[in-house]
Amino acid sequence: MSEQWWQHSCWAADERVREQALARQQQLTKPAGSLGRLEQLAIQLAALQGEQRPGVKRIAISIFAGDHGVVAEGVSAFPQAVTGQMLANFVGGGAAISVLARQLGATLEVIDLGTATLLEPLRGVRHLQIGAGTRNFLHEAAMSAAQLALALDAGQAAAMRAREARSQLFIGGEMGIGNTTAATALACLLLDCAAAELVGPGTGLDHAGVARKAVVIERALELHRPASGDPLEALRRLGGFEIAALSGAYIACAQQGIAVLVDGFICSVAALLAVRLNPACRDWLLFAHCGAEPGHKRVLGEMQAEPLLDLGLRLGEGSGAALAVPLLQLACGLHNEMATFAEAAVSESPA
Repeated sequence: MSEQWWQHSCWAADERVREQALARQQQLTKPAGSLGRLEQLAIQLAALQGEQRPGVKRIAISIFAGDHGVVAEGVSAFPQAVTGQMLANFVGGGAAISVLARQLGATLEVIDLGTATLLEPLRGVRHLQIGAGTRNFLHEAAMSAAQLALALDAGQAAAMRAREARSQLFIGGEMGIGNTTAATALACLLLDCAAAELVGPGTGLDHAGVARKAVVIERALELHRPASGDPLEALRRLGGFEIAALSGAYIACAQQGIAVLVDGFICSVAALLAVRLNPACRDWLLFAHCGAEPGHKRVLGEMQAEPLLDLGLRLGEGSGAALAVPLLQLACGLHNEMATFAEAAVSESPA
């Protein structure tokens, strides 16, 4: 098979600018390192953007939505109709991510990759309809090879739109009843661990529901374990349209030179898949928060990711990433606008 687009090389960070940003941090009117990770963030963003004075003003948020066949096994506290209903809420401005996007002045686009409930076209939603949701991975692969390719391409297209808009930061969000089950199954397969180690309540399952979900995932792992060494095949068998699109978007952003702020558990599993598919994209991924889902910390640890926030979040939609944006903006503001010792006529060492 010829090389696919997601295997192509990623944009290289500017190491000369990184050194210049580091040198500037050492000249600012503060003890070296006193702003902790805010200094590191500014330096990293400078290198990724190729700008000594980085910025996070132009933010692109893409929400990918899709349904999951495994919901038939009773793994969610909500019916699948909610996926389609939330699409209307996103574009109607009433969802959490809608509010946060307005507050940040970010662009927000919503991509319907395939819902189980047939929807009338919604103004402001990109309806791609790869399928009526995925198939039930307890019994068969979630997607065909063609569907997987279309989902990855949808993520690439979102990244290209962000590039055309000269976005400085990309945030991917997800919506899909049952997608914590898919993400947990994928994480278990990629990390070679039992379902009981990672499974959580998702959108609000009780203890019995969590136990049922663990059994479903463990049975699915028995069926799909032959794919454990192939991240693309693992994604096809256990993933969702929206998870695949997120992975594609993350890789494409790295190829286009756009920094990514990764949201919660599901997005982090998509990021892990992206890194497995194209390890060079890891340099372009910043991680917003560690959520309440039990498997999130394990997935972050696998990528040696240091999340910016830990607020017990489990909403998804890209909301946790949006909440972390002000930290990036403030890190850039401090880096760009603080005076140097020379400018402020302040001695750099005790007299």
